[in-house]
Amino acid sequence: MLLSKLQYRLASVVAILILLTLDLLWKLKTGGTVRFRLGYQSDKLSPRIESNRVNGLKKPNGSKAWIYSGPEAEDKAVILAKTHGEDVSWVFDNLQDWKQAIYYMDEPDGGMLHPPLNKGREAMAYLTFMIDHYDVLPSYMVFVHPHLQGWPAAWHTDSKNHNQINSIRSLRLAYLEEHGYANMRCVPDPGCPAEIQVDRQDERRTAEHAMREAWPYMFGGNYSDIPKVIAQPCCSQFAISRKQALRRSQADYEHYRQWLLDTPLDDDTSGRVFEYLWHVIFGQEAVHCIPLKQCRCEQFGQC
Repeated sequence: MLLSKLQYRLASVVAILILLTLDLLWKLKTGGTVRFRLGYQSDKLSPRIESNRVNGLKKPNGSKAWIYSGPEAEDKAVILAKTHGEDVSWVFDNLQDWKQAIYYMDEPDGGMLHPPLNKGREAMAYLTFMIDHYDVLPSYMVFVHPHLQGWPAAWHTDSKNHNQINSIRSLRLAYLEEHGYANMRCVPDPGCPAEIQVDRQDERRTAEHAMREAWPYMFGGNYSDIPKVIAQPCCSQFAISRKQALRRSQADYEHYRQWLLDTPLDDDTSGRVFEYLWHVIFGQEAVHCIPLKQCRCEQFGQC
């Protein structure tokens, strides 16, 4: 009796292994993607492959500008920064109609795009993209974090289940064309109505202290020219039009990045300075706090 039970269990295990093997072979045959313990692989070429070749295209030698553009891609791009271990396969798998520019912040041998220095969180990648692609900017650009969905990793993404794909797909490009800038988060807190108050004396609020030096450096003037309140919904995820981006010169973006390269501030503080300056850089008032219902309706069509 004991032997028959062991034989039955062994046969069951063998059957399961055969089924798993057949399933794997089917996915490979049909071009499906397979996730392995040590990474993400596909039988299709993509920027995930550490190579200079994507779908027969080559990155020009010595060129810093490069945007992956698949056969379905329209004149719009998703730009994001990733660190080692962050899975951004959702971009390639679900946003084929978007061009893609992914910065490998701490992997000099991975991917196609790298910042001059891994500093200031996502701000370094965003500014580097603007500088290196200034002459070839897409009509519409969305700058987002690498997290796909869920809480707490993607709590800042303002869509059902905090899903980044839903957020990007629902963005109304007609709104972006008209206004030039859209914060990808409509929920006002944190950020609105008065996140940065430069006259506030609170040593814990390091970004406010940093803003007193950063604003005059970037936009000219002196302390008295800094708005008393600077605000928008957090968290450095936004969209811009090419028309709006070109209202700043390439030298302007280089100037902003130089501040980031030179500052002795820690990454969190320097990154937060830009978190509450993106809307100013792209032509909005110092306080950019659109009412929640209006934002969701006009920017994302959720009326």
